[in-house]
Amino acid sequence: MDAVRNPFAPGAGSRPPELAGRDAILQDAQIAIQRALIGKPSRSQMLLGLRGVGKTVLLNKIEEMAETAGHLTSAIEAPEGKVLSELLVPKINQVLRKLSTSQNAKAKAHQALRALRSFASAFKLSYGDASISVDPEIGVADSGDMEADLTELFVRVGEAAKAAGKAWTLLIDEVQYLRSEDLAALIVALHKVNQKALPVLFFGAGLPQVAALSGDAKSYAERLFHYPAVGALVEMDAKTAIKQPVESEGEQIEDAAISEILAKTKGYPYFLQEWGYQCWNLAEGPGIKREDASKAAGEATKRLDEGFFKVRFDRLTPKEREYVIAMAKLGAGPYRSSEVADALNETHQSLGPRRAQIISKGMIYSPSHGDIAFTVPMFNEYLIRNYVEKPSKA
Repeated sequence: MDAVRNPFAPGAGSRPPELAGRDAILQDAQIAIQRALIGKPSRSQMLLGLRGVGKTVLLNKIEEMAETAGHLTSAIEAPEGKVLSELLVPKINQVLRKLSTSQNAKAKAHQALRALRSFASAFKLSYGDASISVDPEIGVADSGDMEADLTELFVRVGEAAKAAGKAWTLLIDEVQYLRSEDLAALIVALHKVNQKALPVLFFGAGLPQVAALSGDAKSYAERLFHYPAVGALVEMDAKTAIKQPVESEGEQIEDAAISEILAKTKGYPYFLQEWGYQCWNLAEGPGIKREDASKAAGEATKRLDEGFFKVRFDRLTPKEREYVIAMAKLGAGPYRSSEVADALNETHQSLGPRRAQIISKGMIYSPSHGDIAFTVPMFNEYLIRNYVEKPSKA
């Protein structure tokens, strides 16, 4: 079939042609967005899930919804090793410059810009492409205490947005990479603007451990955030994610082919996109048949092994690779840390630093005390396929 018309889009953050199975999350987000504009607070949302389940896609969609509703938005991806203040300053600068064009908000925006200048100076930060051409406000957001200063800054931004009849939505992806002190400061700031009923919304996305990290940072985070779980699609939604894009291009796909795809992908959105993409390109038509889905498995698996899985495995040191391969040999998981230690003839305590480092790299997480699991779906199968059955690659 015509590869140019292929409706599937496997890629990091690429929006699938059919955003199936996420209606409840998007409806909750839409309600929060609309409530913010009329001065009614809503709980911030933290989307939690494994790699490849579509968290980034959902954040992008929520950003689009917020902009359509009249919000000013700031989207950030939290990279490892970068402080939150450095990421926020240029984004907030942009928001305040836009708010300053509103006659009703000029004074409040000016005050907020002065607070931003104080904040940036206190933390010795640059302002991105544009300078902040106002004097700092002495005694506001300039103490050098991240929790206190970020809170004062968020309050000033919220007041400016309110004066303009607008709202500000902050979206942060990969929240698990934020430093603990930055996450704590963010929680405190959001708590304060929520208490003041200011039109500031937050949507975050991260790996499953973010809920525990938030609770460790501030105990009231569980009441401040709603934590929607973003996981594999249920069968009906997974079928829709495959069938609807094919039919939108005027083609058909056999039910047997869909069943074959679902069996291989286990309903994970990224894998559905990869299998759908390969099925379309391999099918000679008319439509996609079961044998096309069977043939697609080899190419789809190869592409995942060479990209989605490999780039994550390559980030690990030899000792860390040894650890995750030992995990995979134990089966599908979750795994007891003690069992991995036994497999490596090490003690649980001696492996603690290595395990912590792999967690910090976002490769594994702890779903419950003493347990560990992969953050990447079906990663154990990749390791068995490439580093156990073919040990020469290890």
